[in-house]
Amino acid sequence: MSNLNENIPEQYKPISAWGYVGYQILFSIPLVGFILLIVFAVSDSNINRRNFARSYFCVLLLTILIVIITIVILMLTGVSLSFNLPNIMNQ
Repeated sequence: MSNLNENIPEQYKPISAWGYVGYQILFSIPLVGFILLIVFAVSDSNINRRNFARSYFCVLLLTILIVIITIVILMLTGVSLSFNLPNIMNQ
């Protein structure tokens, strides 16, 4: 089985499952992870890593968009996003 990976060019070598886990942890670091996410998303050194970074970036954008839409809907319906303890204690 190892002979199969030796014939594959470096650009197309597969990433192991633990490699994907490591990249997810790396991309979760607040500032450094986001910078590396962008670098890997535009890099051509490994196609699989580039595609994973692009998919992670798309999921990140969708999550941010859903959170923003949820906050706007809650604000438009009059739901308070703050918790006011003194008013509850005075009742």
